[in-house]
Amino acid sequence: MNQTLEGHEGMVRCVCWNENHRKLTTADQNGLIIVWMLHKGQWYEEMINNRNQSTVRGMKWTPDGSRICIVYEDGMVIVGSNDGNRLWGKEIKSGDLAHVEWSPDGRNLLFCTAACEVHVYDAHGNFVANLPLYCLESVAGPTALAGVHWYDGAEGLLAIDQPVLAIGLQNGRLQLMRHEVDEEPVLVDSGMTVAELHWSTNGSMLAVSGHRSTSSSAGEKRAISMVQFYSPTGQHLRTLKVPGAGISAFSWEGGSLRIALAVDSFIYFANLRPDYRWGFLGETLVFAYTTAERQGTSLLFWDTQSGERLTKLLAKPLVALCTASDCCVYATQAEDAQHQHVLRLCNAIGSPLDQKYIDFEPVFLAMSAFHVVAASADAVYVWQYRTLLSKLTSVDAGTGLTRRKEGRERCWHIDDSLNASSEPLAMVAGREASDDPIIALAASATCLLVARESGALLRYSLPHVALECSYKIRTKPQSMALNCSSNRLSIIDVQGVLTLLDIDASGGTRDVLATPASAEDAPVRLERKDVWDFRWAEDDPSMFVAMEKTRLAIFNDTTPEEPVLSSAYLCSFRGLEVRAVHLDDLTNDPETPRSDLVQTFETQALRETRERLASSGAAEASAYVEQHPHPRLWRSVADAALQKLDFPLADKAFVHCQDYMGVQLVKRLKLLDDAKKQAAEVAAYFNRFDEAERIYCDLDRRDLALQLRSNIGDWAKVVKLAQQGGGDDATLMQAWRRIGDEHAEAGRMDKAAQFYAQAQDNEALVDACYRNGDYEGLTKLCSDLPGGTPLLVDIGRKLGSVGMVGEAADALVKGGEVSEAIELCFAQHQYHSATALAHRQNCYPALQTALKQYATQLIESGQTLCAVELYRKASQHTEAARLLSRLAADVGAARNNPLRAKKLFVAAALEVERMRQSMLSGQAPQGGTQAAAQTLQSLVSQDNATGGDKWLESSWRGAEAYHFLLLAQRQLHSGRMVDAMRTALRLREYESILPAEEVYSLIALAAFHAKHYGQCSRAFMRLQQLAATPAQIAETAKLALSIFTRNPPDDPASPPLECPNCDAAITDCDSSCSDCGAFFAACVVSGKPVREPHLAAKCRSCKHSFLEEEARGKRHCALCHAQLPVFAS
Repeated sequence: MNQTLEGHEGMVRCVCWNENHRKLTTADQNGLIIVWMLHKGQWYEEMINNRNQSTVRGMKWTPDGSRICIVYEDGMVIVGSNDGNRLWGKEIKSGDLAHVEWSPDGRNLLFCTAACEVHVYDAHGNFVANLPLYCLESVAGPTALAGVHWYDGAEGLLAIDQPVLAIGLQNGRLQLMRHEVDEEPVLVDSGMTVAELHWSTNGSMLAVSGHRSTSSSAGEKRAISMVQFYSPTGQHLRTLKVPGAGISAFSWEGGSLRIALAVDSFIYFANLRPDYRWGFLGETLVFAYTTAERQGTSLLFWDTQSGERLTKLLAKPLVALCTASDCCVYATQAEDAQHQHVLRLCNAIGSPLDQKYIDFEPVFLAMSAFHVVAASADAVYVWQYRTLLSKLTSVDAGTGLTRRKEGRERCWHIDDSLNASSEPLAMVAGREASDDPIIALAASATCLLVARESGALLRYSLPHVALECSYKIRTKPQSMALNCSSNRLSIIDVQGVLTLLDIDASGGTRDVLATPASAEDAPVRLERKDVWDFRWAEDDPSMFVAMEKTRLAIFNDTTPEEPVLSSAYLCSFRGLEVRAVHLDDLTNDPETPRSDLVQTFETQALRETRERLASSGAAEASAYVEQHPHPRLWRSVADAALQKLDFPLADKAFVHCQDYMGVQLVKRLKLLDDAKKQAAEVAAYFNRFDEAERIYCDLDRRDLALQLRSNIGDWAKVVKLAQQGGGDDATLMQAWRRIGDEHAEAGRMDKAAQFYAQAQDNEALVDACYRNGDYEGLTKLCSDLPGGTPLLVDIGRKLGSVGMVGEAADALVKGGEVSEAIELCFAQHQYHSATALAHRQNCYPALQTALKQYATQLIESGQTLCAVELYRKASQHTEAARLLSRLAADVGAARNNPLRAKKLFVAAALEVERMRQSMLSGQAPQGGTQAAAQTLQSLVSQDNATGGDKWLESSWRGAEAYHFLLLAQRQLHSGRMVDAMRTALRLREYESILPAEEVYSLIALAAFHAKHYGQCSRAFMRLQQLAATPAQIAETAKLALSIFTRNPPDDPASPPLECPNCDAAITDCDSSCSDCGAFFAACVVSGKPVREPHLAAKCRSCKHSFLEEEARGKRHCALCHAQLPVFAS
């Protein structure tokens, strides 16, 4: 589009663009403001505003494009909306306004005056604070504010704490702030007169335009216009000198890859090559990027051959990244120490290999196949890292023993001298900054080069770090690289000038001049301008490739080849091929990299050789390669000679490229007696396997075709050839098994199981079914396998691990591991299954052993009730009753929870009853009644089981004792004193279970309140007998004296009762007849004696009696809580 926008009568002073609404706003020297909009390919005036009182000094849209702020030179501020409405206006009495800037969130405004004052207002025009300018400190002479720009973060941040607010003064001072209240901003002195500054659209660079005055040898002064580029942390990246009288304005292109400069009446466009943090190892590209949607830096590991990729999100900001050989190292802030950084070593798939902590920020990072070198401006750290391969292959000289020490580390301050007595890891944290800081690093397998700001270039030996020599260079390196033989150095300075130096230190001289002081001094090999990327050849010390502007140039020594147009970044240079990647395009969509982003460029010699091979043949190409020898060229000749079956030439070419395997191939081909067989072998060598198979089949040698497919692992073709008669059943089985292995490695377990079944490889089939979750298939396979097969045990264990206890136990039993099956049932809490299995397999010792071990573990851990439950589920009622009785006795002895003691005794007694029932029912014949002999035998067995353990007999007695104790207490508290006394008198039968003192104390208390002083007196006499000390005897006697001096020891008269057996006289409190000895059982509901059995009933569970009259309305037995029959009221 080429259109002149007419409407301004004065000079246009301000222009701003609304990206979201695609509107252009312009203002002239008269104060006229016009908003332009694009409609049908033409620009039209949408709004016009003419204050006509002062000059517009600045205009700025909010990041979302909804509001615009206009400042006038007289201090007037107007804020309007996108649709033209005026939101508010205010006059700021702080001097002449010069600049305005919105905060990224649109909540604050910065107003800058010509007197270098910055005021912070909110979005409604209210004053907030003054922003301090630390860059004004120690400034001599007047200056003015040149510009202010606040990056909105729309395209993400390189780091969470990245500076985003840039303020520049005309004297060259810059202040970079993280926010408007940042008390520790980054201060930079650009060394020039600043005119304007702008962040790139992604916030990765700050461009500052201006000029610097220089004087010629004749004393003439002239201004050099330039643009300087800085990182967000203030690091100087590059200086771009521009011809002309001065830069009046500049602007970034979207994507931050180009910048437009207005110089005089011209517009210059400059391409920017960002210094991406990336590396290339093997075939893997490692690329660091940030996104607006996700905080932090992401690392992309992309295999450019297979297309596989892995993304790692770093928890801390990335500082530096470097690659070499097959490893990558990246530096981040440490997570556990505020002032430390960590170097993490990983492989091509992002898996961590090792890490080291250092005490300084590694601004510079270099890496070789054996060392990682990190440096700040003052300190250097060298880490001889060890990979798994180097640990396995490295040996001590002369011993043949594998080195066991980890990689060595060295750390020193750049101002310190290194010698044999120096500390390997010197403390560098907290030391003073060096007056001659480090500005660049380069490392190879044998040496390390450190460049300093003064022009000193220090060379250290590796792996034993020692200073070899120093050089003096007259350039300021930004990046350096060593060739594969470490005798040449490439330097790219801040101006983009490439310099090649010869630095062979074989003479061992120090202070060697590496840059010529005159035309006769010539260590400098080459100088090239506008170079932004460089790569030495990995297999030729004299070849390199450089990127100059948008051209890729390959050099052989210092002779350049015809350049190729490209803007890609150089990945590698080996085998006369250059690999490059378009990182600018990758940055647009790093989540889905495309294969076409990677390009391969061939050298002229390789292209010429290919052309001669295609047109003239291998012989002429061989003559050309002899004049331009290189292993890659000889490789091409060897391949072409093999294609033509020209074995002498192929042998010669393989010898020149030192390919021992190729020489052996030629020898093997010469021994073949058939040209077709030779052609088939050659086709297989070039991976044309279908062609080789076709040749073998034409020769009716399917066996050779089958062998070929087996060697390359093409097992599908092996199956096909074997089924066509080329192999036996063993070959077919092997092929199916290998196909199954391939599916298993790829995670396709269902497919793998099918091929394992065809190969009859049951062991692999079991593993595939298990990993696929096909447990039904495992169960089916278990039923098909013969008994005693060891694989059954493995199946049982696998089924047991997923909770299929029954199927697992069957498999273990079938495999002959009955004990393990029982242990599995116990481990899965299937105690009934374990007991049934022990019964079926007649394996009681294993059952008892497992029970005892598991129960012992539970008891020792304090889980006695869990052990009881274990025995109950295993139908070991005797052991369950024993544990319950012991636990009840312990609880009762504690005297703090009699109800729990009663419940435990009842549970123990019920277990005894279950044991007796199981013993009786277990010996009854099916379909008939129990004979007398069998009944007798059962009773004898029962007596043998319970006779040795008195606790089995006393379980019910213990339950009765605590039941009547609780019943007496409840009756006493409810005011039924006579019933409480009657129940308490029953406790005399349980003196072996309950403490006698407690029993007779309760009797005395209940009898006293029931006014049965005779019973009370007898209880006191028993208490005096039980008293253990004279003090207790005296206290009991004193209490008895106080009671019985006022109340005679007589019981009140009661109606006469007769014994139902002998008609003898008895009392209501008697539990037995004194004449005939008849025992009257106690009612478990009320504690009353049951003298008339026809008025009582028995609980079906505990077999204890209770009076029907007392049980009316009750649903459960008072002792064992079993359900009772319903009695009519």
